[in-house]
Amino acid sequence: MTHNLDAVRRRLRAGGSAARVWAVVKANAYGHGIERAAAGFAGADGLAMLDLAEAARCRDAGWAGPIMLLEGLFEPADLAVARQLGLTVTVHCDDQLRMLETAPAGPPLDVFLKLNSGMNRLGFPAARYAGAYARAQALRQAGAIGTLGHMTHFATADMPAGLGDQWRVFERATAGLPGPRSVCNSAASLRFPEVAGDWARPGIALYGASPFDGESAAALGLRPAMALRSRLIDVQSLGEGDAVGYGARFRAPSPMRIGVVACGYADGYPRHAPSGTPVVVDGVRTRVLGCVSMDMLAVDLTPVPQAGIGAPVTLWGADGLSVDEVAQAAGTIGYELLCALAPRVPVRTEA
Repeated sequence: MTHNLDAVRRRLRAGGSAARVWAVVKANAYGHGIERAAAGFAGADGLAMLDLAEAARCRDAGWAGPIMLLEGLFEPADLAVARQLGLTVTVHCDDQLRMLETAPAGPPLDVFLKLNSGMNRLGFPAARYAGAYARAQALRQAGAIGTLGHMTHFATADMPAGLGDQWRVFERATAGLPGPRSVCNSAASLRFPEVAGDWARPGIALYGASPFDGESAAALGLRPAMALRSRLIDVQSLGEGDAVGYGARFRAPSPMRIGVVACGYADGYPRHAPSGTPVVVDGVRTRVLGCVSMDMLAVDLTPVPQAGIGAPVTLWGADGLSVDEVAQAAGTIGYELLCALAPRVPVRTEA
C-alpha cells in the first residue's frame, strides 16, 4: 500500500501537480481492511470513505488526519458524529445543504461541494452550482462550514474519451469561486495529473490493481496489496468424457488429472469464472475447470504433473497472476473481486 501511494504521488508530481492525496479506503479498504489501510497509508494526506462506522474505525486505529465522507451525510443525526470525528463532508444535493442550514450550532465542518459535470450520478447540475455555492458560502460566514471546496468525478478517465467535456464543465462552473479543488480518481491521477488541483482521490491503484483495460498494474509501477491463496485438498483422475462439477460444464477431452482447491464463491471467488480462468498451482500457471462451487473449484493439473494434495494455489495477486487478469477472464473488474472477499477467509499480514 505504501509503495502504491508513493507511485501515484510520483506520477502526480511528474505531471506538475502538487496535489495532496486522499487515499480512498471505502468498502473496508476495497476488501483489504480499514485498520491495515490506515497503517499502509500512514503517509497519505487524508483518507476518504463512505460511512461513519469506517471513519470511526480509522480514528480508533490512530488516524488523526483529515477524513472525507465521499457521499456526505445521509441523515441529520449523522452531523453530530461527523463533528465529533472531525470529518470533511461532501455536499451533493439540496437535502444535505438543508441539513447544515437547519442544524444546531456546533463546530464547523469542512465541505467539498460536488458538481455533476456529466456522470449524472451525484452532484449539483452546472446550472445550479453557483446557487448551491452561494448557500454554502452563507453557511461558511455563519460558522457552520470551515473550508469550502469543489469536487467532481470523471466517468471516462480510464477510456479513450478521457475527460471529455467534464473538465470544461467543471472549469466553467467553478470559475472565480475560491476554494480547494478535488477531481482526480485513480485513472485521472495517473493519466491526467495536470488537472489534479489541490486534492487527488485515488482508490483502486493504491491496492495494486489497474484502472485501465489493456495496461497492467505492473506497467504502472504498482504492486498487489492482496494475494488470495489456498491449497489442493484432493486430486482426481478423469477418463475421456468425464465431467467436472455442477452442470457438467467441462468434460475431459482425454485422460487427465485435476486438482480440487479449497476456495469457492463463498470465499469471494467469482462463481461466473469460466473454464480457462487462469490460476497458479505450485508455481505453474494453469486454468480453472468447470463450475465454481460454494467452497471448492477444480483446476487442470496437466501443466503441473508433480502437484498433489497440499500443493499451494494462487488465485490472484502473486506469482505473476494479477487480480485484473482473473477479473477479465470472469467478465468483471478487479474492484469487484477485491471488495467481495468474504469475512470467513483467514487473513495473514506480511511485511
